[in-house]
Amino acid sequence: MNFRFLSGTAFAFALAAAAVLVPPASLAATGEGSAHGGRLPSSDLAGGWREAKKADVKAEAKKAEAKKAEPSESKGDAKAKGKPVQIGSFGDWGAFLALGAKDKTCYALAKPKDRAPASLKRDPAYVFISNRPAEKVRNEVSIIMGFAMKDGAEAHAAVAGSDFDLIAKGSNAWIKNPAEETQFIDTLKKGSKLVVKAASLKGNVTTDTYSLSGISQALEKIQKECQ
Repeated sequence: MNFRFLSGTAFAFALAAAAVLVPPASLAATGEGSAHGGRLPSSDLAGGWREAKKADVKAEAKKAEAKKAEPSESKGDAKAKGKPVQIGSFGDWGAFLALGAKDKTCYALAKPKDRAPASLKRDPAYVFISNRPAEKVRNEVSIIMGFAMKDGAEAHAAVAGSDFDLIAKGSNAWIKNPAEETQFIDTLKKGSKLVVKAASLKGNVTTDTYSLSGISQALEKIQKECQ
């Protein structure tokens, strides 16, 4: 099987884009985040805590002044550095753009609204559809499952009464037959939800359900940006 999209690249771009789309609290809920330490207790209003608090305030003030002196990164700067920038939000989908030195990539991305079994701990999952004009790639569907699968194993996607076979590599899955991608995209536009089922290396069968609200508008946006 010739995978047209490098899994490492897909994973990095998807997580960078998802960091814009998904609130930090959502990531923390999956076990990816951690609580900030070093906060003073409420009793800092008494005794030696007052001095510690004053020192903290002074330090924070110095940091704030130093930050003001630094040049701010504009949206254009972020694009120039190849960082995904959100260019639209439509229902449950986001549209993103990343500019490289000689090319650009656009993504429509969403995270599942429901994951089953709920008790199974795993990393965040995403579906994203990419356009890379320089490589003549359009509407390439990639799914990050959030857990490792057996390479070459089959998974399945169901939408609007139609079933599509997926093939796994690492923690990612693609439409098994690339010739079906156009049909798959058209079906997504007509449906209300996408259901993805796959088994992990440990044999746990999982089901992720995605809302398709806003997908047509998100795809239209990335088509315009990456013609």
